[in-house]
Amino acid sequence: MKRLQDNISGATRHSLHEASHLPRRHIAAIGAILLFLAVVAPFTPSGNVSANRTEELPLPTISQSTVNSEQPSAAQPTTIEVSPLPPATPEKPVEEITWAFYQVRPGDSLSKLMSRAGFTDRDAYIAGKTPGGSLTQLYPGQTLGFATQPNGELAEIRHKLSALESVVYRASDGKFEIERELKEPEVRVVEKSGEITSSLFLAGQHAGLSDNLIMELANLFGGVIDFVLDPREGDTLYVIYETLYLDDQYYSDGNIIAAAFTNKGETFSAYRYTDREGRLGYYNERGESMRKAFLMAPLDFTRISSNFNPRRVHPVYKTTRPHRGTDYAAPKGTPVFAAGDGRVIEAGYSKANGNYVFIQHGEKYVTKYLHLDKRHVKANQRVSQSQIIGTVGSTGTATGNHLHYEFLVNGVHQNPRTIHKKLPKAKSLSANELPRFLASVGTHQDGLAQLIAAQQAESLARLDATN
Repeated sequence: MKRLQDNISGATRHSLHEASHLPRRHIAAIGAILLFLAVVAPFTPSGNVSANRTEELPLPTISQSTVNSEQPSAAQPTTIEVSPLPPATPEKPVEEITWAFYQVRPGDSLSKLMSRAGFTDRDAYIAGKTPGGSLTQLYPGQTLGFATQPNGELAEIRHKLSALESVVYRASDGKFEIERELKEPEVRVVEKSGEITSSLFLAGQHAGLSDNLIMELANLFGGVIDFVLDPREGDTLYVIYETLYLDDQYYSDGNIIAAAFTNKGETFSAYRYTDREGRLGYYNERGESMRKAFLMAPLDFTRISSNFNPRRVHPVYKTTRPHRGTDYAAPKGTPVFAAGDGRVIEAGYSKANGNYVFIQHGEKYVTKYLHLDKRHVKANQRVSQSQIIGTVGSTGTATGNHLHYEFLVNGVHQNPRTIHKKLPKAKSLSANELPRFLASVGTHQDGLAQLIAAQQAESLARLDATN
């Protein structure tokens, strides 16, 4: 390194001697260059310089163009040429698992679906034996999804039980780990009202209610209104209920929060309420349960063909025979409900009654259901109110499809249409529970009152327009 520095010093003296004959402006330029070399040289790595060899640095050369240049004497910027970097090698794309989904069809099993997806019976066996799994209970309409790794192995199974619930199976060390996924739908509250012109169903449909919601309303008020004979033109219904949305798309109707039905000027209201014990029910504004001991009508009816008449002429025998019940004409197969909680005391067939079911309710009451197409209960079986016990038919001495319904109190036939007025009153909330109930349903009471007022104003406006 010392010898290299001595060489540079000698070169510097020689250059200065040579440069003494140059114009002053060129001498300044040469001086700047030599100063730069003197500063940089000590930091230049020695590399593998041989001790027996002296390397002489070339003197800076000033071209004629530089000498004759008319540019100022200041040092010119140095341009460094940088070789372009070689093009980067493109990264290999990351391989991801792929999904395939299959809808369960009638007759499908887990092994069939997994074979269809390209997996082995062993895979199906391991997945099906997973503790707490659901894959052994597949139903048409459900969906199974299979995730395949890049090497072809099974990574994950997704069993979609419904739009709200899925079971996920993740492969791990030759077995599967289970995780249940539940979606919470968005709840939106809707208020609607309608006026009856011919039937409850048409009024509900015109109001934009689904058939299921209309049936729920009929069941809710089934203990105080007979929707065959009671409704009149001009009657109105009101309902506040939940609608459920998934990903901002309508999914289904939710619970009825509050409802009212005005029949012949009298309004019946019902409010959903859960008491301190966690019991859910519907109650009127006084806290009385809407669930009466018996339904006013024991079926999903269409019309009544014959009312209670103790001196009716029998349509088959053409003789005056007491008609100790009510006939509900309905299409064959229409569900027939138990009018109240009880025990089946008889279920059989006779020439006159056809297929029949008799139910005992407590000690005093018996209801009878005749001319059934099929029976769905057996003797000594316990039943609950609104449970399907059979379907409408025309068995026995019947002229057409209908249900013959009888109501007996202490063995004596009563008019099913009026006996309800003599039955014990429905259960009411306790005095301690009532303030909590009133506070809970207060907002919904206001909502129903507004609906009723709006519907009445609309009806009056329509009446004024026709006059």
